[in-house]
Amino acid sequence: MKELEILEKFARENHIPVLLDDSAKFLAEFVNQKQFKNILEIGTAVGYSGSIMLLAGQQANLTTIELNAESYNKATKTFNGLGLGDRVKQLLGDAYEHICILNNENKKYDLIFLDGPKGQYLKYYPLLLNMLEPNGCLLADNVLFKGMVRSSQVVPHKKRAMVTKLRQFLKEIETRDDLQTTIHDIGDGIAEIYKKQ
Repeated sequence: MKELEILEKFARENHIPVLLDDSAKFLAEFVNQKQFKNILEIGTAVGYSGSIMLLAGQQANLTTIELNAESYNKATKTFNGLGLGDRVKQLLGDAYEHICILNNENKKYDLIFLDGPKGQYLKYYPLLLNMLEPNGCLLADNVLFKGMVRSSQVVPHKKRAMVTKLRQFLKEIETRDDLQTTIHDIGDGIAEIYKKQ
C-alpha cells in the first residue's frame, strides 16, 4: 500500500524505529491468518505496525501505547489518513503505567504486540500474559537484537545492559513449563508466546 510505503520511508529517514520489511510481512500474514479481534500494541511510534495489523485484520480493534507525544500525533494522522481511526484507541504516556492500569481493569486481548523499550520486556511480560485471552498470543519484536542476543561476540558497552535483559527475557520465556514459545529468526527476531491451556 502506497501510504504505508511513504510512512516507512519517512520513519527511516527520520531515524524512527519501525518494523523491518520481513517482520512487517510476517506480522501482516500472521494477523490475516488468525483474524484477531482485540489487539494491544506497546510502542505505537508513527502508527506503521498498528496500521499493518488493522489492515490485515479487518475485524480488529487496536489499543496502542506511545511515550513520545510527537510520534503519538504523527500516528493519529496515520490512522485517520488510512481510515482506521475509528478502530484505534491511542494512549500517551509510560507503557508500564498504562499496562498496570489496563491489567487492573481486567482488559483482555487475543494479540499483544510488544515493540516498546527492549530493556523492559522482562518487566512487562508477566502483566501482558495475564491480559491474554485463552489461546491469545504475545508477539515480542527485536528479541535477537541485531544478532547480539544469541552471539558469543563482545557486545558494545552502550548495548550491553539491554542485550543482557533480552537474554534474561528469552531464557525466562523459553524455560517456563506453562508457556509455548517459538523464536522466529525473522527481521530482528520475533518471539511468539502462548500460555499452555
